[in-house]
Amino acid sequence: MSGNPLGLRRLHHIEIVAGNARQAAYYYRRAFGFSVVAYAGLETGQRERASYVLRQGQIVLMLSSPLTAAGPDSEFLRAHGDGVRDLAFEVEDADAAFEEAVRRGARPARTPHSLPGGGDVRHAAIHTYGDVVHSFLSGLATEKGGPFLPGFVPLHQPGEDVGLLLVDHVVGNVERMEDWAGFYADVLGFSRYLSFDDDDISTEYSALMSIVMADGSQSIKFPINEPAPGRGRSQIQEYLDYNGGPGVQHIAMRTTDIVSTVRKLRDNGVVFLDVPDAYYDNLSQRAGALTQDPSVLRDLRILVDRDDDGHLLQLFSKPVEDRPTLFFEIIQREGSRGFGKGNFRALFQAIEAEQARRGNL
Repeated sequence: MSGNPLGLRRLHHIEIVAGNARQAAYYYRRAFGFSVVAYAGLETGQRERASYVLRQGQIVLMLSSPLTAAGPDSEFLRAHGDGVRDLAFEVEDADAAFEEAVRRGARPARTPHSLPGGGDVRHAAIHTYGDVVHSFLSGLATEKGGPFLPGFVPLHQPGEDVGLLLVDHVVGNVERMEDWAGFYADVLGFSRYLSFDDDDISTEYSALMSIVMADGSQSIKFPINEPAPGRGRSQIQEYLDYNGGPGVQHIAMRTTDIVSTVRKLRDNGVVFLDVPDAYYDNLSQRAGALTQDPSVLRDLRILVDRDDDGHLLQLFSKPVEDRPTLFFEIIQREGSRGFGKGNFRALFQAIEAEQARRGNL
């Protein structure tokens, strides 16, 4: 397992802790087109939390709410509000992954154990930045007792698919970027995929630095951001202030038809950042030949970037809760393996306009 010391296979699911998981599931179904496929709660013997599992394409979200005032989920909500708690991996062997991660310097969050009613399904977890954890799950080929994990029962609440296919990347905001990049290299065997400094990502008011860490297959990508000094409060510092420390800033979800996807999302009520009109002046000259109509991209406020490998189209939602923390990115790749470096200034200006409205710039 050189280059993959923990035996990672894939990102299995992303867990979001929410104040009311039932209502959150309704929002993600109606707004983002996810289907609710499984449930665990009081009715299934789960006494501490209620969880709803949502799927679209290869994306799996688990929305969980605590059922009591005590426990880690309640502590997470008090500290951060709704947010990503767990980036969970399927691994070859959860026990071995946990032991190797701890040997490499990870802090244990949950020691290896069998999931009740799950036969050979094993689970363990380690701490990462802030209160985010990485779970390790193995034995899933023989999982029993539900459509997702043991203890879950089927729930059929279909959504209207908007064309979201997979998780492209997950971005974390931290205070010590180099330390956490080192953590992903030393513990998980990730390598540096790309990096950006404040010369790349800055405006008159704010700046950030970012390192993109990726696994050996480059299918799992975790950009890690930290604020850089600027004239005002950067978007990363605003996140850290309102989140109560480091955490997951946004989840990027890939589509192969961003125009269709964004139209459906807008019709469903998803609110996106408003990119200035000036961004679209001479777009064709800057981005080159496009398969999409530039006037449609302008109307939908979709950003376009070009690098040596091709194009990238992207758009960012506003935060999906009242705290200016977690949001989502919709991304289409046409060859490009980058992250929209040419869009950073326009994106920051759009974010800063929202910060100014909140009185946080």
